[in-house]
Amino acid sequence: MGTPIILVAAGGLALETAEAASAAGWTVRGAVDDDPQRWGALAGGWLPVLGGTDALRQHEDASVVICAGRGPARAQIAERVEALAGPSRYGTVVHPSVLVPGSCTVGEGSILLAGTVLTANVTIGRHVVCMPHVTLTHDDEVHDFVTLCAGVTLGGSVRVGTGAYLGMSSAVREGVRVGEGSTLGMGAVLIRDLPDGDTWAGVPARRLDAGSVVAQ
Repeated sequence: MGTPIILVAAGGLALETAEAASAAGWTVRGAVDDDPQRWGALAGGWLPVLGGTDALRQHEDASVVICAGRGPARAQIAERVEALAGPSRYGTVVHPSVLVPGSCTVGEGSILLAGTVLTANVTIGRHVVCMPHVTLTHDDEVHDFVTLCAGVTLGGSVRVGTGAYLGMSSAVREGVRVGEGSTLGMGAVLIRDLPDGDTWAGVPARRLDAGSVVAQ
């Protein structure tokens, strides 16, 4: 039996993380979620929902991973989890298909799903989510609570600020900075710095006007 783990927020990312964690040797005990309608149910038909976040107090032997899809939501949940369970209980889930070279680091609470690639000198912060087939090349820095959707590719020496969200199959040119709390739309190609808090999309990516809709 592997080390037990509990997932916080019983949505689609929790299902994906549960599969990756099980493949990596964790024992997935279930999920917790603050929606009472989920309590006692099976998320996806197979992942037990053990109760609300308060239920973590009943599973003090288990590590915790936060599975909300957006970084700001993960940050809010982390405050609650740490008030209940302390800051030292986070697990890190790395699918066994993912090689983490010795020159790379992955922060606690992060999730690296199947096919993620780290080449050299990559730094991944806390509570980062890398969806399938993300590619991080030399000297990239991905800060806390970032979400990299499936197929995201970062050139070398890219900096991704805290809480940024990069949509599916987007790409970032080498040396470019992605600002804190910013959003890069699905399929976008970013060739210059994206300011904090902005939403950009397109090829090449540009700032969206207020009221525009970006596919992510």
